[in-house]
Amino acid sequence: MTRAMKILALAAAAFVLAGTPSLAQQNAAADASKADAAIAAAFPTAPAEWRPRFDQDETMKQCSLHRNLPPKNIADEIQKREKARIEYPADGKLMGDWKAGERVAQSGYGLRFSDYPPRQANGGNCYACHQLTKAEVSYGTIGPSLLNYGKVRNFSEADTKAVYEKIYNAQAAYPCSNMPRLGLNKVLTIEQIKDLVALVMSRESPVNQ
Repeated sequence: MTRAMKILALAAAAFVLAGTPSLAQQNAAADASKADAAIAAAFPTAPAEWRPRFDQDETMKQCSLHRNLPPKNIADEIQKREKARIEYPADGKLMGDWKAGERVAQSGYGLRFSDYPPRQANGGNCYACHQLTKAEVSYGTIGPSLLNYGKVRNFSEADTKAVYEKIYNAQAAYPCSNMPRLGLNKVLTIEQIKDLVALVMSRESPVNQ
């Protein structure tokens, strides 16, 4: 085979492969029920109260179906439904103690096998995704930096409420958000969420210095 013929053969092979769905694309159509069953089977000794974690609610199902990019009508439906599920403080106050909020933000305790049975309150593990204070040099970047968050927004009541809602149920703010629904799923208490709101929105908080 001449060099020219080899080049033509390689080009033809490349053309054919380009029109063939990749293995990953083929596997994307896998039966979701089989995947769910495999996940459940992987934890045969999980406590009974953990079982609901294997069951997706309607919002999670829709987000999975649309790979976290739902069309506008579905996104609006998710946002409306999740907004209605937010529980607000009985005393009407959305901010607590920012110092307590910093402790919650720093703590990653909770929901792990090693944390069962619970020996202390859950943490928010906020630094795993966000930069919050200048003093903290170890933080994640999945979420945006929150440095000066309250200051930039002039510590407004509307933004304070928005922060509370986002922490309690992120899906109400951004459908299919990567952020956990910390209040709705009872990971954090309302008082802990109020403390986190204070950390983000208080004038005295290191977040806004």
